[in-house]
Amino acid sequence: MSTAHELLWSIGELAERAGATVKTVRFYSDQGLLPEAARSSGGHRRYGPPALERLQLIRSLRSLDLPLPEIRRVLDDEEAAGRALESALDSRLSELGSELKTLRWREAALQLVRDCPPGRRAGRLRLLSALNTPPSTAPLARFWRAWLPPRMPRRATTAFLEAAVPQPPDEPHPSQVLAFARLHAMTTAPCPDGRQPQPEVHRVAGADGAVVLYAGLIEAFELATPHLRRARAPQPGEALDAYVAAYASAYRSRDTQQFRRSLAARLSAEARLNQYWELAAVVLTPPGSSPQPTPGSADDWLRAALKLDNARAA
Repeated sequence: MSTAHELLWSIGELAERAGATVKTVRFYSDQGLLPEAARSSGGHRRYGPPALERLQLIRSLRSLDLPLPEIRRVLDDEEAAGRALESALDSRLSELGSELKTLRWREAALQLVRDCPPGRRAGRLRLLSALNTPPSTAPLARFWRAWLPPRMPRRATTAFLEAAVPQPPDEPHPSQVLAFARLHAMTTAPCPDGRQPQPEVHRVAGADGAVVLYAGLIEAFELATPHLRRARAPQPGEALDAYVAAYASAYRSRDTQQFRRSLAARLSAEARLNQYWELAAVVLTPPGSSPQPTPGSADDWLRAALKLDNARAA
């Protein structure tokens, strides 16, 4: 028959039963994670069966790479141990996801440099050195915030930024890394004369009109996107009507055929950010897939639909 004394183990006996080292047991004990049951007459630590269970749990949690503060929270919250463990695991999974994304971006960047001609490697390295891994979209968002009307409503600004700023993929292809690096370089380059170039439509419509214009364009782009996804040819319809209405409202005019002709002429003279949208499509599109729609490709589709509508009317 076992006595209470026989159920108490020295630090070495506990380590042996748990398959751990004495150093490991002592460390967790010193951290307050493994309380001792008693002390021997010589002052040596003694541990009971609960310590073995606790030590096995600690080692299991450490095998999941949970940090000590999270393990302490799980152990201390006995009444809600399940929720505490779930929260700790979710936190660690999120951290691992971020770490994996960083490693995948670094891997794709290394492949990009390795596979390019030797004469271009220095330039690629300079381009990539400006990026964090994974890269931040903040520079791109700042570029568009400076481009958009200053009094544009927050909701409309957020909606436009969500469409205009491509999110870096979690598992990028080297071509997507290169495209994002070029977008970063384009949007962080100094503007001529130190000023952000504004499109002519802002100056013509005025600040209030530009706010109305961009709100309407967001709606028109959303209506055109399904056509782009299905690779439909440009055509007059609801999307084009919303597109023209946005400009008509901004210019305090009416949607007439004459207005549509003058709008087409104005748009043909408007400066475009074609390279930006081409690069954004590369970032958004997995290699081998159909190009993902962007506000730039939607605008191209709507301009072509407007040109077709004017030709039919003529």
